[in-house]
Order: sequence, then structure tokens, then C-alpha cells
Amino acid sequence: MTDNSAAGVDHDAEQLKALGYVSHFDRTMSKWENFSLGFTYLSPVVGVYTIFATAFLAGGPPMWWTYFLVGMGQLMVCLVFGEIVSQFPISGGLYPWARRLMGKRWAWMAGWVYAWALCCTMAGVATGASPFLAQLFGIDSTPISTTIIALLLIAMTTVLNLSGTRLLARVAMFGFICELVGAIVVGSYLLLFARHQPLKILIDTTLVHTNGSYWPAFLASSLAAMFCYYGFEACGDVAEETPNASRMIPKAMRMTIYIGGAAAIWVCLAFVLSIPDMGAVMSGADKDPIVTLLRAAMGDVGFRAVIVVVLVSFISCLLSLQAAASRLIFAYARDQMIFGSKYLSRLSEKHRVPANALLVMGGIPAVIALSALWLQDAITIIISFAAVGIYISFQMIVLAALIARAKGWRPSGPFTVGAWGWCVNLLALTYGVGAIINILWPRSPNDPWYSNYSMLVTTVGIVVLGAFYMVTAKPYEHGQAPAGDAHRLGPALKRA
Repeated sequence: MTDNSAAGVDHDAEQLKALGYVSHFDRTMSKWENFSLGFTYLSPVVGVYTIFATAFLAGGPPMWWTYFLVGMGQLMVCLVFGEIVSQFPISGGLYPWARRLMGKRWAWMAGWVYAWALCCTMAGVATGASPFLAQLFGIDSTPISTTIIALLLIAMTTVLNLSGTRLLARVAMFGFICELVGAIVVGSYLLLFARHQPLKILIDTTLVHTNGSYWPAFLASSLAAMFCYYGFEACGDVAEETPNASRMIPKAMRMTIYIGGAAAIWVCLAFVLSIPDMGAVMSGADKDPIVTLLRAAMGDVGFRAVIVVVLVSFISCLLSLQAAASRLIFAYARDQMIFGSKYLSRLSEKHRVPANALLVMGGIPAVIALSALWLQDAITIIISFAAVGIYISFQMIVLAALIARAKGWRPSGPFTVGAWGWCVNLLALTYGVGAIINILWPRSPNDPWYSNYSMLVTTVGIVVLGAFYMVTAKPYEHGQAPAGDAHRLGPALKRA
């Protein structure tokens, strides 16, 4: 380690100590590696491939524009998060941010919702990757084979995460490179050699049969973009493993939005313009248009090469999700806010990672994925909670930041948006609340009530269960870490 890097680590340790913590993580993750963690968690390839068909059927070709609108909304959230992590570069992300901005109870509930959303997301990503892997090796994609593959993927990422921060950073960087290059190459190839539709199709709303206004269909199609534009918060989950975190992490978060969003927009554009039979897709006759167009454009060999890139994206996404979730649980445990804190707050002596927390955050998603063998409808409902749970926990932080500003908090880290803080914060809250309503809105009046309101019921159930535990067990009464003090703090430590 050079003198400059050693001085940087010393400064980070001093800043963290001033915030009430002593860290034993290895600070070895560079800005680009930190960014790659957020990028692979956001994973534009996973997001676009997973839900493209559903979104396209809902809104037709103009659904492409939703990636711009959602990206702008999430950028506002990202800027708020950047101001917070710049002042409070503490591992665990959302939970310690909420703790300093609002207090222990609010932090506990924000972390609770976020943790379950991460677990459901991990189960969904592992289950979603299974058919691609089965297809690659010629295995029949049955519920049993899909579940076994999902469990093996979760076990593999757990082992990789247990191997230390350096390996996590390298695998995330490898996943980022593969996914970005894959997105650029596949998108460019399709647009150059397999384009079947004119650009004007992007504003053609006539393909969607609506009873009047097109807007309900457009909003329904925006769910694909909403599932794609989160993950930037993971950069802050590993704050104590990143040198000069107050400056580097806000940059990495914004890069995640810019580069990840651009990759998603590019790939989605290529898919929309490369659909050979638009009528078959809109009628539902072609249930998997991506597979259809890729096979037609690239042949079987090219299609398999794309599937390999998709698999790398799924695996690196799962790895990053688990890393973020384990740091959240570690942060809870370090503040004695969770059952088994003594064990969950331990770092492994050799690799300096929260080993017990990693095992827990591998076990819970595995159980959720395993339930697919018996509860086909239930697993769909549980996994569908993932996105709305993420958005709710995000808005708990955005609202906490707004309330803290009203009490006198002025972000004092190296990164702030200055006089635009109130405006950005209000825009982030407005967007986020609208997004939550859009995700939960029932859109199938002919279906049974439990299908229309499954996400709402699941969300309310998780919140009520968390509130019941919080009120009865009072976990927030344990530990002495600072809380609710953001508006009272002076300027944070800065580099000279």
C-alpha cells in the first residue's frame, strides 16, 4: 500500500470513528469496482430480458420511452442518496442512513422492508436464471430442475461472497464488462443487421387496444423500467470497503444510473426494432419475442453465445444482491437491532466479510426459491413484492431526508446538490410515491381479487409483521449507536 492510499484509509477510519463506528472491513474496493457492484445489481440485461415481453404486450413499442422517464425519476432518488452517503459512509446503506436522518424505529422498519425485498429479489433472479441455464445445457425446464438450478446458483454466489471483498470486486467487475460489452454488441448487431421496424413505430400507439386513452397502457408498460433502475444503493452498502467513500460512492451511484440506464435503453431499442412479426407479439401468439428474434438474427450458435452473457449477468447480479443484503444484516447486528446480533456482526478472520450474515442471506432466498415446488402462485406473489418493497424502502429514506431538512439538516459531505437540495428531494418523493401507486395498481378487473391485490396484501402483511415484532420485541432499545442526529451534526470530516 502506498503512502497516499494508507493516508486515505486512515482518513476514512477517522471519519467513521467520528460517526461512532470502528470498521474491520478491508478497504480494497476501487471506485470502478464499487460502481460495478451497483451496475451488476441494477443489471440492465437481467431487467430487460426478464420482463420485456410483459411490458411490450401492455404498452407496445412506445414502452421504450418509459426507460427515460423512470431513469430521470430514479436519478433524483440517486442524488438524495448521494448526499446522505457522502456524509454518512457507513456499511448497510439504507438502514444506517435512516437511523441518522430519522431515528431507530424508522430505520428498523426501512431495513426490514428492504431486507425482505432483497431476499425476494435474490430468489427471483436465481429462479429467472434457471431456464436460461437449462436451455444452454439442453435440460428440460421443469419446476424441479428450475428449483435445483436456482438453489445451486444461490449456493455458488454464497461461496464466492465468503471468499472476500477482493473476489467480490473482481467478479462484479468481470460481470460488468461482460454485460456492458454484451449489451453494446447485441444491440448494435440487431440494429445493423436484423432491424425489421421503422423508427416511427416508437410513437405508434395504435397497436395497443385501449378503451380510450393510451396512458393507462403506457403506465402499465413502465413497470419494466421500474424493475431495472435500482441497484445504485448497493454502492453505499459496501461503504466501509471503499477508500475515500464520501467522494467515490456518490460518483459510483450516478455512474450506475447513467451507464446502466444507457445500456438498458440501447438493448430495449434494439429488441423493439428487431421484432419480425409485431402482430404475433401483440396478440400473444409469440410469448417470448426475445428468443424468437435472437434465434432468427443470430442462429443457434449466436443465440447460445448471448445466453452465456445473460447467465453471467444473472450470476453477477445475484452476487451483488447478496453482498448488499449481508452488509445490511451486519449493520443491523452491529447496532444490536436484530436477533443473533452477536453472531451476525462477526467478520471472518481470514476474509474480513460478514460470514454468518452471508449464510443467512443465502438461506432465506433459498427457502423462498424452494417454495416454488409447492406454491407456484405464492412464489410469483412473493417475488413480485421485490420491486415494490425496494421502492417503499427507498421512499422511506427520501421522506426521512425531507423531514431532516425541515429540522435543519444540511448535507455536509463532499457531495451535495447545494441550493437544489429541496427541489431534488421533493421531485424524488413525488416520483417515488407515484411509482409505488403504479406498481400496486390493479390492472386485471376480470381476475380474482387475490390476483389483483396480491402485491398490496403481501406488502401490508410484511409491514404489519415487522411493526408487530418491532413493538413487542423493541429491538431499537438495544445498542448505543447514534440515531436521529443528522440535523444536529456539523460538517463531516473532509479531505484537505
